[in-house]
Amino acid sequence: MLNKRNLTENIPALILILIMLAAWELIVRLTAVPQYILPSPWAILSALVESRSLLLMHTGVTFTAVAGGLAMAVTIAVVIAIMMDRQPLLKKALYPILVISQAVPIFALAPLLLIWFGAGLLPKVLIVALVCFFPLAINLAEGLNQVDPEAVELMQTMQASRWLILRSVQIPSALPYFFSGLKIAVTYSVLGAIIGEWLAARAGLGIFMLRSMHSFQTSRLFASIIVVVILSLILFKIVELGERLAMPWQQKNRSLMEG
Repeated sequence: MLNKRNLTENIPALILILIMLAAWELIVRLTAVPQYILPSPWAILSALVESRSLLLMHTGVTFTAVAGGLAMAVTIAVVIAIMMDRQPLLKKALYPILVISQAVPIFALAPLLLIWFGAGLLPKVLIVALVCFFPLAINLAEGLNQVDPEAVELMQTMQASRWLILRSVQIPSALPYFFSGLKIAVTYSVLGAIIGEWLAARAGLGIFMLRSMHSFQTSRLFASIIVVVILSLILFKIVELGERLAMPWQQKNRSLMEG
């Protein structure tokens, strides 16, 4: 939730953005740059309003791939991170493979997924999951490893089971790491879905971008970029809200420190 202090802190950035937009509009009008090369902010806003129904439809398709990929990435990352925490040997075996996997560009894997699974929804979901999995798994594994050993020893002296220790001590301690990884993942998720749509898809913001580019409708291309940014910001804010709900004590600590 935005408070008065947050709004005040964002005023300089908002003023700078307005100045940049005004300068952009003025330069385009004075130099008479063709709209297909660089449309003015007003032309982009007009394209955004005129194409709102079409953009909404394509956004729904992209969001479906993003939501499915994120759900898959979170599920697999949690399982893998817990397994690596439970089995040090497994962590030694998997950790280098996870790091090496990030050296493989997603553009190299995406065509293979399209060949194997076709041009439907599944390849896009898998691409999003691949993009989001690494920061989630690594951050959560690191968080589980950074738990206070004295707290674990105390639980062990009370004859607590490994599951109870995981649920009561490790997971709460690892939540900040998990949400840090999730914030990175949601930022990448929309990009992953669009990459999948660029390669092969029938609908989605990536397809809208390609069609706008091929028809030299640059204002619509900029409009779709704005929608991508807005979608990414909404997902980021949803994660922030989930972080506050899952860790209310952290918000209280921040309030005490700021007070």
